[in-house]
Amino acid sequence: MHEGWQRARPDARRLRIDIGIGLAVTAMTLLSLTLTRSLGFFAFGRPPSLAEQVMWAVLGTLPLCVRRRWPDAVAIFVSVAFIAGQIRHAPEQQLTSGALFAAIYTVGAWGRDHRRATWIRAVIIAAMFVWLTVSYLIALPSLAAAEFTGAAGPVSPILAAAVNVFLTNLLIFGFAYFFGELSWIAEYRRHRVEEQSAELLAAKEEESARTVLHERLRIARELHDVVAHHVSVMGVQASAARRVLDRDPPRAREALTAVEQSARTAVDELHRMLGLLRLQPGSAEDSPAAAVGLERLPELLDSVRNAGLQTSLGVYGDAVDLPESLSLAGYRIVQEAVTNTLKHAGATSLDVRIRYHADELELDVADDGRGPARRRSGGLGLIGMRERVAAHAGTLETGPRTSGPGFRVRARFPLQRQRSA
Repeated sequence: MHEGWQRARPDARRLRIDIGIGLAVTAMTLLSLTLTRSLGFFAFGRPPSLAEQVMWAVLGTLPLCVRRRWPDAVAIFVSVAFIAGQIRHAPEQQLTSGALFAAIYTVGAWGRDHRRATWIRAVIIAAMFVWLTVSYLIALPSLAAAEFTGAAGPVSPILAAAVNVFLTNLLIFGFAYFFGELSWIAEYRRHRVEEQSAELLAAKEEESARTVLHERLRIARELHDVVAHHVSVMGVQASAARRVLDRDPPRAREALTAVEQSARTAVDELHRMLGLLRLQPGSAEDSPAAAVGLERLPELLDSVRNAGLQTSLGVYGDAVDLPESLSLAGYRIVQEAVTNTLKHAGATSLDVRIRYHADELELDVADDGRGPARRRSGGLGLIGMRERVAAHAGTLETGPRTSGPGFRVRARFPLQRQRSA
């Protein structure tokens, strides 16, 4: 699961800290070398010249100044310097051992290629144990049990010394490897948390954008449903009033009265719709305040009848209580079909039928107009119809009538699913 991920390079502040630490460790190593020479404690044999001793001390510690900038190279360089210093019997081994520990840790924690860092650590640790074994075998002929005064255990002192050295080094190198790996894994997990947080935030923003888009479409659909019908009726009535204004003033006055009533109704509907739009997205159609449904179809057809269109409404089957959202959807579909008839069909009659089947509600709106030749498709009206029908798992059919001229809209809604919802 870590494939391809690389830990970010250290920032400038960390690089400056590394330089400070590297210089401090080098200075302390030179101090340790001075103290060791002052004690005359040369545990690894006759030491080389002072210049070479200083060289090995510096080579084994100064590279820590760039340990996080080039962790792989520093780990290899420090390990080679450490073994070379031991071969040359450099007396300072305490702080150079700590530098080796830090280099192994760093390549595990900060190595750019984790697979390569694993191999580098494994090779370095293996090389250290090989050198430890070789150096012990070289020193073995010169060791004698008599040199270990006070030895009283059941194990040979030579074997005990070898096991003790191996276990100590195993613990040291194991810690260096383990803590380097632990640091790298912790950083990887932090990266994954940040990545997942970013994904969640992006998903949340995308969902918010979809919600806003859905709300905009709903507002556009409601505006179309509320305004288009009443404006169409007002246009028809105003046109009729203009034509008869001079020769039949009473009829013109009646038409203008219908225009006034349609305008008031449109304003009332707009006020009601705007009040609903202040609610949370998706709650408007489920609110009792919607106040429109199939029971208001007679009022809708009365307004159309006043515009000069002959209308008829038929209800077939046993009526059942419908969910408010379904009743509203049915009303809006009939309203849109009526509006299209007024605007585009040039029809003289309109027939609306509601059929309650055993497991289905059917709405059928047909006119005797010019048919679909001059109908515009792809507008908000038909889109709104399809969305309302799809929201209730129904089907929508639109097209010319099979018998005679005209256009027909038929919507079917499954009642069983609505009852169980």
